[in-house]
This record gives sequence, structure tokens and C-alpha cells, in this order.
Amino acid sequence: MTANDTITGPLRSPRNLAANVAGSIHDDTTATSLGFRGGTVAGSIHMDQFPPLLLEAFGEGWFETGSLSLYFRHATTDGEPVQAFLERPNRGEPDAQVRAWATTGDDILVTEGTASVGKPAVASALHSRDLRPVEPGELRILSAMKPGLGLGDYRLTVDTERQYSAIRQGAMTEPLDWYTSVSPWGGPIASPSAVVGLLYTRLLAEAKDSMGAHVGLFGAIEVRFRHGPVFLDRSYRVTGEVAALSQTPKTEVLWFDSRAVDSNDNVVAQMRMMVRQMKQSSPLYGDTAAPR
Repeated sequence: MTANDTITGPLRSPRNLAANVAGSIHDDTTATSLGFRGGTVAGSIHMDQFPPLLLEAFGEGWFETGSLSLYFRHATTDGEPVQAFLERPNRGEPDAQVRAWATTGDDILVTEGTASVGKPAVASALHSRDLRPVEPGELRILSAMKPGLGLGDYRLTVDTERQYSAIRQGAMTEPLDWYTSVSPWGGPIASPSAVVGLLYTRLLAEAKDSMGAHVGLFGAIEVRFRHGPVFLDRSYRVTGEVAALSQTPKTEVLWFDSRAVDSNDNVVAQMRMMVRQMKQSSPLYGDTAAPR
């Protein structure tokens, strides 16, 4: 692939915005005890680095019918340089899907997957992935979960203050003007990380109670707009359900799907997320979990 085939973003320094959340994977002490180099930057933060590239590739339509589907390969720490890349689509193709990825300044692959607009003929990176399902009875942290289990039905709005705060602090790598003021669709819209927050935070809040004490981290996220964008000043009906359960020697894995529906019953945005539960962090495993 030549330089002309690739849209290259600038080298940025994503911030660990949850570094003060003690006991989480973002906390230095907890993360290093589990074998990480330090508190990790949430995968959703890396997604905010892609919109300028997506707009160059697909135009404003990406916020209406686009997707960004990423599997996270390498956990970065606060301020570690990261650069985003996008394969350039064929000019004028209305239903296009291309490769998307990001690396550290040392060319370590941070994340990889696909980006699209419209209705491509092929599945996205996460929807084409083998989820390697296992029986819930094989799991300990996720023993109360099962495929198809509903995760709630809520009326929610985007955490506007969190988005504004990240921008005010200079902590958002690519703060589009549309996130705080007039956009082509009217009012301000949500960044990818804010959409993730809308489709994740409340749905898993109660489910986490059944998992007991443990440390989790994002393993993969796909955000897809159907009738986008997602606005900051509107409430949405948010629902979700477990898609699959899996495991590795070091983690238990939860895949779930969620969506935001507007007042006209349009599915505005959808998400597929994979969350890893670290076995080593759970008392349910004692000393039996493989070290990282």
C-alpha cells in the first residue's frame, strides 16, 4: 500500500481520563499489579482520533450511516503517542468499507479493524469475527450471564459535561467544532467516545454487581450509525443484550450489543462491545488464573 492509498492522521497523545478511578485498569497501581505498564487509556478514547480521517474518506455521511469497528491489540498509557490510519476508499463509492488501524510512535499496533459508510456488502471487522462462545457454566465471573440476556431498557442522554470537559482540558485528541457548537445537522453532536458512553455505561452498571470484585477492560468496540448523528441535547431509548460469552487463559470475555432509538423509533446508533474480565483480579479464581 502506498502513501496515496492511505489517509494518515497526525501523531497525538491520548490521555488516560480515568487515572483517578482507584481499583480500575486505568489506575497505575492496579494496572501494574496485573502486569500492565501503567494505567491504560480506554479504547473508546482512541476512537476519537479517527473522525478527521473518516470525514476525509467518507464526508459528513460517516456520522449518518458510518461505522468504526476496532479490535484493541496493545494497551497504551497516559500521553503515549498514537497515530491513526485509514485506507483510502474508491472515489464516489456510496457503500464502502476500508481498513482502519492505529500504532504507537514505535510502530506497535494499538488497534485494527474496519471503517465504513452506507451498507457495504461485507461484514465489519467485529461482525465477521468468530466470537468463540462457551457455555456460561464454564465461567466464574460471568456465571450469571447468558447469550440473549437483556441488559436493560433506559431513557438516557449523552454525558455532555464529560465531552465538554475533555475538550476544555485539551484531553480530546481531535475535538471537532461540531462537538460543542452548530453542526451540519443543527446542534452539537457526540464524539465516538461519547456514543460509547451512552451505549455502555448504564447498561452494564447492574450487570457488574453479579460479577463480584474484578478488573475489566475494553477489548473491542464497534460504533455504527443508522440514522445519525447522536445529538447532545436529546434523550434516547437505550437497550442491549448479551451477544456471546467466551474466555482465554487470562480473561473471561463478554460480548454485547446495544442501540439508541430516537423518539421516532429510528435506531440512531448501534454498538458491539467486547469487555475482558481479568481472571487474576477476581477472588473467584484465587491463585489459579494464569499470570499476564
